[in-house]
Amino acid sequence: MQRDSLNINNKAITQNTFDAIVVGSGISGGWAAKELSEKGLKVLMLERGRNFEHIKDYLSANKNPWEFIHGGAVTQQQLRDKPIIARTWGKNEAIMDYWVKDIDAPYTEIKPFKWWRAYQLGGRSILWGRQSYRWSDFDFEANAKDDWAIDWPIRYKDIASWYDYVERFAGINGSKEGLPHLPDGQFLPPMEMNCVEKDVAVRIKEKYKGMRHMIIGRSANLTAPIEGRTQCQYRNRCWEGCPFGGYFSTQSSTLPAAMKTGNLTVRPWSIVTKVLYDKDTKKAKGVEILDAETNKTYEFYSKIVFLNASALNSAWVLMNSATDIWPDGLGSSSGELGHNVMDHHYNLGASGSVDGYEDKYYYGRRANGIYIPRFVNLFGDKRDYLRGFGYQGAASRTGWNRDIAEYSIGEKFKEALTEPGPWRIGIGGFGELLPYHENKISLDKNKKDKWGLPVLAMDAELKENEKKMRKDIVAEAKAMLESAGVKDIETHDGGHEVGDGIHEMGTARMGKDPKTSVLNKWNQVWDAQNVFVTDGACMTSAACQNPSLTYMALTARAANYAVEEMKKGNL
Repeated sequence: MQRDSLNINNKAITQNTFDAIVVGSGISGGWAAKELSEKGLKVLMLERGRNFEHIKDYLSANKNPWEFIHGGAVTQQQLRDKPIIARTWGKNEAIMDYWVKDIDAPYTEIKPFKWWRAYQLGGRSILWGRQSYRWSDFDFEANAKDDWAIDWPIRYKDIASWYDYVERFAGINGSKEGLPHLPDGQFLPPMEMNCVEKDVAVRIKEKYKGMRHMIIGRSANLTAPIEGRTQCQYRNRCWEGCPFGGYFSTQSSTLPAAMKTGNLTVRPWSIVTKVLYDKDTKKAKGVEILDAETNKTYEFYSKIVFLNASALNSAWVLMNSATDIWPDGLGSSSGELGHNVMDHHYNLGASGSVDGYEDKYYYGRRANGIYIPRFVNLFGDKRDYLRGFGYQGAASRTGWNRDIAEYSIGEKFKEALTEPGPWRIGIGGFGELLPYHENKISLDKNKKDKWGLPVLAMDAELKENEKKMRKDIVAEAKAMLESAGVKDIETHDGGHEVGDGIHEMGTARMGKDPKTSVLNKWNQVWDAQNVFVTDGACMTSAACQNPSLTYMALTARAANYAVEEMKKGNL
């Protein structure tokens, strides 16, 4: 039976020395805590926000729609407190309390930047979209082949077994397709495409002679029980928190496993302000924290430190750990710390209506959609820009509340509302953003947050390569839908501010040379090799697939290496 409370130790910590410290409790932080504690290390996990318990704190997850006071809308006060989320589609009554209060933790936008943050135990693992795709060597080799930025220090073979490992534990459903650019994984049974999606997929494959594929999405929703977790109930209310543990999150998966060992201590309300560096040993000796409730400062010590605070916050911790040796921060010796900010650009695509299928319907609310893997700049295709994009989307029938002008009153109006409307299908593009050195974050020491700490200044934008790609994303979406017989096609491009893709990457990239990278192939900071960074900060390029599965695999791999090195006396 799944526990609804893990009895988190809160702040009642009687010791200040551990084998390992994990900063952050989101997708990668949860994995670090699980792996290190299961290998016998005494681990302290520090979360800057509140405690947030599985089931108990999913306050809206079992509410009926009519029980929401504002019908899903948010208050004017919430919009004032959270002006960044107010600019996104994330403003929803059910989850508004999950987002950080922006007025307490502001940042500087040198260029427009949307930073979605959830400062609570589990971080954004409660809120994520759950799409889980492996990268291939088309992605790991891209920088080298394009002579762009620097080469990844790893290849697919270095991480393939770790993909296997994390997929089995997390529970990823998907179909095996045999695509070299989208490797198959250790999948649970796939969810099913509906009748329209299946037919459109066949038509696209035929039209493009097998070079393009529409498949069911690969998502971290269980289609069979795992380790006491119940399979997805097709409620599609994942971001409120799943009382069934039907999708992977820190709360449902990695945290219970770590707590079961008896080796994990969790301290919420702990803002890590710096990594403590020992000049004599040339290693980190721990971290300094600021208690977010009392404003008191504490130090905790450990043999290794895993930074998993999210791509931008992990870089902030490193930059704020400046010493006279590295005035720009720990890990800044290469000049790349805070640079090469990446994201996936989206908010564009096409949709249209599909004739027929009036006698077909589907049941439940599938927490997944379809996926069209990248097809440009692959297998002989050549465009006037680098890299590529994929699409996510779905087909569905319109609801009963549609406007029927002819039947606006009376018996026929009521009869019409007993039947669902026509079918529609839509696909939205997710494009790769190249790593540009000039796309960067830095400390704005003239602006402070609620706790008197310097904030980040965001200076990143899409460039000509991405702008060319966006035109193609829209054009190809329209062409594919037309080829499948979709009618009345509408295209859209709502523009993109970096950060809005919620896939921040690259601020402490991996590499082969300490002169051009912050981390080595094992995710160790070159300047202090008992410090590991395994969240989005470590990424050397962005690909176009959702990156969270790769964070999981890199974290498990780095944790295994760290423990092996500790046993050898190297850390």
